[in-house]
Amino acid sequence: MKITNVRTMLLSAPIPPERRWRSDFGTSVKFDAAIVVVETDDGITGYGEAKGSPPVIQAIVETRLKPTLVGQDPTRVEYLWERMYSGSRTELALKHGRPYHGHNVRGEVLCAISGVDVALWDISGKSLGIPIYRLLGGGVRDRIRAYASGGWAGPSQAGPELAGYVEKGFTAVKMRVGGLDDEEFPGRSIRRLREVREAIGPRVDLMMDAHGALTVSQAVALARGAEEFRIAWFEEPVIADDDLQGLAEVRQRTPIPIATGENEQTRFAFQAILDARAADVLQPDIAIAGGLTECRRIAALAHARGIVVNPHVWGSALLWAASLQFAAATPNCTIFEFCQGYNPLLSDLLTTPVAVGNDGHNRGLVEVPAAPGLGAELQPDVEEKYPYLETTAYPS
Repeated sequence: MKITNVRTMLLSAPIPPERRWRSDFGTSVKFDAAIVVVETDDGITGYGEAKGSPPVIQAIVETRLKPTLVGQDPTRVEYLWERMYSGSRTELALKHGRPYHGHNVRGEVLCAISGVDVALWDISGKSLGIPIYRLLGGGVRDRIRAYASGGWAGPSQAGPELAGYVEKGFTAVKMRVGGLDDEEFPGRSIRRLREVREAIGPRVDLMMDAHGALTVSQAVALARGAEEFRIAWFEEPVIADDDLQGLAEVRQRTPIPIATGENEQTRFAFQAILDARAADVLQPDIAIAGGLTECRRIAALAHARGIVVNPHVWGSALLWAASLQFAAATPNCTIFEFCQGYNPLLSDLLTTPVAVGNDGHNRGLVEVPAAPGLGAELQPDVEEKYPYLETTAYPS
């Protein structure tokens, strides 16, 4: 089997005014996705999502990576990852057994590599008739607990918003804090946390996410004020690549577990977080960090330190599907992110449902698909249904 073509689908899903939400990034008006499509001479097609600016991802995939991939065996996933990452120094990397990254390979180039990598795993699984998690060691679970990821509402509405997630079946929820409450910090965040804890009760796990918008002193102040609400983790109090030592300091000064990593790339960045003892939970995004190939390396590094790896899953249904395959294969993955923002590219992109269980033993759990590859197929005519819109996702 040989690769015959590599292309990128650019998709957008506008968010109706009544379904929009506001965070410290601004008001979300659309979701975008860059979907990498790898075609083969056997008629098997693989799909993967790549984060970043969709037109930039398209240019990188179709001008930089495609020449490296066409004519190659798509099931040689590790080798093709090295070709994309090391470029002309691939043979040096393989000869000496150490990294030799190519020119300007981080940033959106690595995001593009991530999307290609997932598509290659998809092809490999489909060619053998088995899901990806079987290729990654056979799997350790077929279901995983999910948490509802949302929580933008202000005081008096935050409690009902997150209680609504519990009504859907979730036994864990996450809300945004920090920069969202900048006008009265930390009091507004603490009031919202109190409302949520009272609304969801003592048995539902509660996480909080500051999007890296705080200083060390602000993060410590918020953590101390939030300790009474039994917070399961404090996500991105500060951003690791901006202030890794500051992140470690926050971790030292609060008993609340610290989570980070959604914007980090490669195992080397996560190794630095581990070496700094800066986090209790690592959150690589498969569409950013280097695909399934690199994320399993990150998980192995974390497992050696007793650290859990719960992926960042905020994108289309193809990122959802790839992250589920990762979760099924990774012993130190304990919970799965489920976006609660209005996003048809998550809810309506696949022929199979994207849902959480809400009854009996399935309550709060998502099932890992057992179909070959990603275990997911796109709805027909998605490019016509969700044409790309060249507008900003956060205009205000």
